[in-house]
Amino acid sequence: MKLFDGGRAPNPRRVKVFLAEKGITVPIEQVDLGKLGHKSAAYTAINPLQRVPALELNDGTIITESIAICRYFERLHPEPQLFGTDARDAALVEMWERRIEFHLLGPVSHIFRNSHPAMKEMEVPQVPAWADANRPRVMEFLGLLDRELATRRYIAGERYTVADITGMIAVDFLKPAKLAVPEALGSLKRWHEDVSSRPSAKA
Repeated sequence: MKLFDGGRAPNPRRVKVFLAEKGITVPIEQVDLGKLGHKSAAYTAINPLQRVPALELNDGTIITESIAICRYFERLHPEPQLFGTDARDAALVEMWERRIEFHLLGPVSHIFRNSHPAMKEMEVPQVPAWADANRPRVMEFLGLLDRELATRRYIAGERYTVADITGMIAVDFLKPAKLAVPEALGSLKRWHEDVSSRPSAKA
């Protein structure tokens, strides 16, 4: 088994934080995104979409997409349960994980990829107007998340889940996208400090 990693890039980091929460160690092979290693012929043969991470199993099966990889490990190592404990809980975790992907991590990624000078070779063409269009969407969703977190400790309830992993990494990604959590969003800031203090957050 081998995990193809991309350093501090958000999606590979989601998997590494998840594995750290589970106490799982797997061999890692770095893909140098700065040198466009994800576009090499060797890596394209592993993932034709040229995205990281990718997990290669011992039988040669390749699993891509962060949440798919996390689900694989959840089935192998069910404790602690990071995708929910029963049908209702699992549905709420899935709901919030998807909301954060679609309304926060995705839009922040669009801003970063379409505005940061270092992304010119990766995002062809860069569309600055698309970055501009996503900034108010991000701020609107951060406000919604702050209101929700005023009523509970974690994103999907009172237990830490994969939704918190995706949320933490999305909020962390605000900085390279030259955004910040507004000072007024105290519940969101409290939650982010909480999840960022976990040992897994350093993964």
